[in-house]
Amino acid sequence: MTDFARQVEGLRPHLMRFARAQLRNDAWAEDAVSECLLAALERPQSFSGQSQLKTWLIGILKHKLVDQLRRNTREATVLVGEDGEDLFDDLFQADGHWREAPRDWGDPDAACCQKQFFEVLQLCCEHLPPTQARVFMMREWLELESDEICRELAITSANLWVLLHRARLRLRDCLQLRWFDKAEAAAS
Repeated sequence: MTDFARQVEGLRPHLMRFARAQLRNDAWAEDAVSECLLAALERPQSFSGQSQLKTWLIGILKHKLVDQLRRNTREATVLVGEDGEDLFDDLFQADGHWREAPRDWGDPDAACCQKQFFEVLQLCCEHLPPTQARVFMMREWLELESDEICRELAITSANLWVLLHRARLRLRDCLQLRWFDKAEAAAS
């Protein structure tokens, strides 16, 4: 086994986590990751080294995930809270304004350039409810159009926007806790 093949195979757990979060089906995730690894190993010369190997593989995997979504039958996923209540009601006043104003995040462009930020973002995405994570990843990471996501998940556009809104709120809270507050504490 070549060094390149070992490095590619070493990234399999990361790719599986990414694929499972998106597809919510272990068999489909395994298929997409296997196709991704096969494509990478068949054409190692395609990797020019201008990015990290993991980034390059995620780029290939994104296309395999879209193919997998289009190939398989549609499944309807219903988002239901444990107690049936909206988890974010306590964040807003009756007039729709924040109960507590969001903190200043400083320079988000600088934070986005840091590798650790993306690791924390990935961790936060993994802790989203399954439907919210899937919708967020389809829209923001796989860059699918809204109507395609709605058809794929058999949801209305209004439901899509609610799921995206809730996912973004949860990600915002998670990033505030796990990234921005920690950066602020380290700076103090």
